[in-house]
Amino acid sequence: MYSVLIVDDEEPVLDSYAFMLGSAAAGERSFILAGKARTGFEALKLIYETEPDLVFMDINIPGIDGLSVLAEVYKKYPRMVCVLSTAYERFDLAQRAIPLGVFAYLVKPVSKKTFFETLDKALVQLESRPPETPEYENPRLRFLRRDIWVKMSEQAWNRYREELSLPSDKGLVLLLEIDGGQETLCARIAGSLSLRHHCIYDLMLNRALFLISQDSNRETFLRYAEEILGDVLGGGPLYYGIGGVYRGPELYRSCGEALTELESRRSRTGADIRDRLRIAHLRHKMGAAPPEELKSLFTVIWESAFAGASGGSGDQKDFTMAKAKMVSLFTLLLDDLTGAYGSNPEAALPFNPAEIMGLEDLGAWKFWAEPHFDKLALQAARFHEDNYPQPLVRALAFIREHYKEGIQLGDAAEHASVSSVYLSRLFTEYLKNTFTDYITELRIGEAQRLLKDTSVSVKEIAFAVGYQDPNYFSKAFKKITGFLPREFREA
Repeated sequence: MYSVLIVDDEEPVLDSYAFMLGSAAAGERSFILAGKARTGFEALKLIYETEPDLVFMDINIPGIDGLSVLAEVYKKYPRMVCVLSTAYERFDLAQRAIPLGVFAYLVKPVSKKTFFETLDKALVQLESRPPETPEYENPRLRFLRRDIWVKMSEQAWNRYREELSLPSDKGLVLLLEIDGGQETLCARIAGSLSLRHHCIYDLMLNRALFLISQDSNRETFLRYAEEILGDVLGGGPLYYGIGGVYRGPELYRSCGEALTELESRRSRTGADIRDRLRIAHLRHKMGAAPPEELKSLFTVIWESAFAGASGGSGDQKDFTMAKAKMVSLFTLLLDDLTGAYGSNPEAALPFNPAEIMGLEDLGAWKFWAEPHFDKLALQAARFHEDNYPQPLVRALAFIREHYKEGIQLGDAAEHASVSSVYLSRLFTEYLKNTFTDYITELRIGEAQRLLKDTSVSVKEIAFAVGYQDPNYFSKAFKKITGFLPREFREA
């Protein structure tokens, strides 16, 4: 029997595939369900635990996307057969999938006939697979790329201790994400770690695994490892994870903990970048976007800052940090409007952002924030309108009312009673933007607001803000925000 893992974030798809797989197993096809995963991380975990022969992998899954999961496990399980699926035909994704040994590419929804035909073809592929690759003849590679990720028998562990000359019955795992192919860098890190600890390592694609064979204190090792990583890698964001100390047969637990911590660090870093992008976007839109769009952008920013920090006694530290972030935000917005903290220090301020630090709870913040933000947005709008030529003011009003309808530059120019060339020049001179980019930003701003409603699909939102192609919408959204719509919704 060949084991099958199904990976998809839609429960009906998981149930449908599992049901059809059960029907296939009842017939002449030799398949058994190994498990179901809904996220990239779950897929990685189950692949390491179950080592499936065949995987049905959706590309657009939460967290790590399907292609990234395959890139992670391809060298470890080169004999695994994978079938990709997605909701839209994407040639660029198919191209990325080719080097990863993908067997088939399906466009959802997948019919019962197509599913069974794919199973039959996969069965032929599985039965004609060559023997395991020579890399598993090397005990170090076999251990670090495969067996350390699953629970081992005492006999297998004792054999590895002897083959690899491991000095301790216990150890812990360090996972480090770096640019692929940097064997020299990994060797330097391993050499530095080996000054105090027995260390063996392996590099697979863009992730290095270091096994510390020693009954070490995790926190002591963590401080030492962070010092080495900082010296060798020279700063910048570090994605790494360190597991707990376990006996050899249980080292898979250390692997899982290290992988969880690594993904958590990546997620936190991604959230920081996302928040900075949102703030930059809001500053750029002040005075130029409709009030409701500005209010929506502002709400997304402060809700992210105050998430989990209501101001109660148990989370006062988080609440104070959130308030400090809002002081910084309002200081930036005031400086953009008045130059009071830079070029014009004598300018009068409508209020002092430091007032925020005296607010005692989330209710007080909301009561303070709404009128003060509205005051800033109104002043920014008046400043821009007073300094904009009337044709540009009329064009912007027309665009804000009709941007979801596929209007062109000529439509806005006709409404403003000027030529398209002249209106284009006004956009460049006063908005430092093009007509197309301005409309794109309006659409993506509205999409960010709509994405807060999880009952509406990404495809429906794309249509609602004026995109007829959901794939093009996703590309435009990522260009503006740095995130795909699904990632933005989950952040």
